Amino acid sequence: MNEQLNKPSSETSVTKNQKKAPWYSLLLLILAGESVFILPFVLARVFRPTVLDAFALDNVQLGLCFSIYGIVALLSYLFGGPLADKFPPRKLIAIALWMTALGGLVYATYPGYTALQILYGYWGFTTIFLFWAPMIKATRVWGGSTSQGKAFGFLDGGRGLVGALFGAMGVLIFSLFLGSEIAEATVSESREAFRYVILATSGIVVLVGLAVWFFLKTDRESEKEIILDKISLPQIKEVLRLPSVWLLMAIILCAYVGYKITDVFSLYAREVMLYDQVESAQVGTFLLFIRPVIGVLIGIMADRFQIVFWLVISFVLSFLGALLFATGLISDSATILFFISILIVAAGLYAARSLYFAVMQIGQIPLALTGTAVGLISLIGYTPDIFAGPAYGYLLDSSPGAAGHQHVFWMLASFSFIGGIAALYYYKLYRTKK
Repeated sequence: MNEQLNKPSSETSVTKNQKKAPWYSLLLLILAGESVFILPFVLARVFRPTVLDAFALDNVQLGLCFSIYGIVALLSYLFGGPLADKFPPRKLIAIALWMTALGGLVYATYPGYTALQILYGYWGFTTIFLFWAPMIKATRVWGGSTSQGKAFGFLDGGRGLVGALFGAMGVLIFSLFLGSEIAEATVSESREAFRYVILATSGIVVLVGLAVWFFLKTDRESEKEIILDKISLPQIKEVLRLPSVWLLMAIILCAYVGYKITDVFSLYAREVMLYDQVESAQVGTFLLFIRPVIGVLIGIMADRFQIVFWLVISFVLSFLGALLFATGLISDSATILFFISILIVAAGLYAARSLYFAVMQIGQIPLALTGTAVGLISLIGYTPDIFAGPAYGYLLDSSPGAAGHQHVFWMLASFSFIGGIAALYYYKLYRTKK
């Protein structure tokens, strides 16, 4: 392994420089970190019934679009990770945002199913290859040696707030441009109103890219500490020998399955709770507003206590919340229980998302090889992008109504249980290490 990585002075230097990092750098990472995923994911989460109608899709077809995204993303994680260890994040992140927004212009034309699959493959490249590992690495650098929980908690919580604001803005635009009563709106009217949502979102993503390009800068000395001229095979092998890397693969995979399943909450509101299109979209937006609160709270608590312990607790919460839905306790007459259960599931899943990269430092993953480690971890951890969508789409379509949703939440409970076991082992392995 490169001798430079083992020098304590390197970590000290980075930490020292990191203390001078302005807050607006983290704010830019937060803004960029969610903006890039609004078009491929957040709009489909908030407006899932509308997307299905506007593009004439069923749940399996939309899930297969996500699978195409996941397949391309899989290769992008592998090759994009080392790229983040060779170049500063500013240019990579800005270019990724602009390329993603360009795809939004195609999305607004309502392309056919084949073209839509190609578009999701394109987004799999733009949002991951140039973007994902640079964002994680820049956040880790900002957090230094004492504020990893805060850095990643604020990142995910802030991203949740940005997503919620985008969702609220989208619902507002959709409502304003819907020409008739919501319950009586035709598919054609819904398509036209949703087009304005897509175009407005694309324009904002372009502006975020400009802000990142001009303001997300680090001094040259800091860049020298975190950027390598060359990534060698021995360094990759060194990363793969770390138990923390393999455990994080399992932890992230299980947590991400749960996060993907949150896409069905707006559909649950429509099909089980019997809400209309705007009310179901508001449920999806409510879910997004939970995320920033959880991210900030868990980030603050994690730095003060055992950070991995809170990761274990997060899986326990998502498991218990999933059981409430899976057992059929929540029907259209149990509105309060519906929202309480959403809160429990969301608290667990969003806490896990906030923490699973924050434990990299405890897991002794070298700072300068963060991009490479993130790429390798993500190669397995984010495979739910390939299989989760079709899996729960099949469960929903094969058992229409409440039964299909119960099957989906049994799936969530299973993965939460496995993720909790992996997190518990991580806790036992690293809890005594500083």
